[in-house]
Amino acid sequence: MKKIYPLILFSLLASALHSQNQKADSLEGKTRTRFKYETLIIPSVLITYGVIGLESHALKGVNKNTQHELKEHIDNQFTVDDISQYAPFITVYGLNALGVKGKNNFKDRTIILGTAYLIMGTTVNVIKATGNEVRPDGSSNNSFPSGHTATAFIGAEFLFQEYKNVSLWYGISGYLVAAGTGFFRMYNDRHWLSDVAAGAGIGILSTKIAYWLHPVIKRTFFKNEEKVSGLVMPYYNGKEYGLGLSMTF
Repeated sequence: MKKIYPLILFSLLASALHSQNQKADSLEGKTRTRFKYETLIIPSVLITYGVIGLESHALKGVNKNTQHELKEHIDNQFTVDDISQYAPFITVYGLNALGVKGKNNFKDRTIILGTAYLIMGTTVNVIKATGNEVRPDGSSNNSFPSGHTATAFIGAEFLFQEYKNVSLWYGISGYLVAAGTGFFRMYNDRHWLSDVAAGAGIGILSTKIAYWLHPVIKRTFFKNEEKVSGLVMPYYNGKEYGLGLSMTF
């Protein structure tokens, strides 16, 4: 059960932040755009499915059947998921570089993305470290949840939030790429279906929490309103993949 506790705390944090935002709005007498509780349904369902899948014999059966079906059609592994996980959020910066303005400027969106990545990374790594879910290929026992999928869905929700008022197709394309990343994690025999579902939920919810936290983080740590420029790019050092962030204040 200990591997489930971080997810319970994660969900409680989301609810608490929503309540605090409501109270702050009421006290300040301001009307701000707030996330509705309905937006928590999809990530909560995905996370719940993943958690139940850790113990449920029925869902474990679904995991194995899904993996069996994929193995029947696997000729070669495709490591496109190592790159595609970053594609949605890179698209945000790419669109802005091409002159398609989104919801936030570089400084604000980078703070939001960094916060989301920190929340997701901490949550995923704590669960992996305290869990004992063996990967489909038997290579390790840190299968749950899928970090690649979580990263991809952080970007998908980030792309959706930044460009939903420009065109919903940007958000849809981001989610399609994220879903594809999850598929290839299973196709490459690295994750179970329940791992991918939980990773997707964690990624989406991490981004939502980051948007909720942004006003507080900006007031507390980024009071300087001077122009900020920088670059966000993925990196690969021969062994690991990650994010590289360079900012000039």
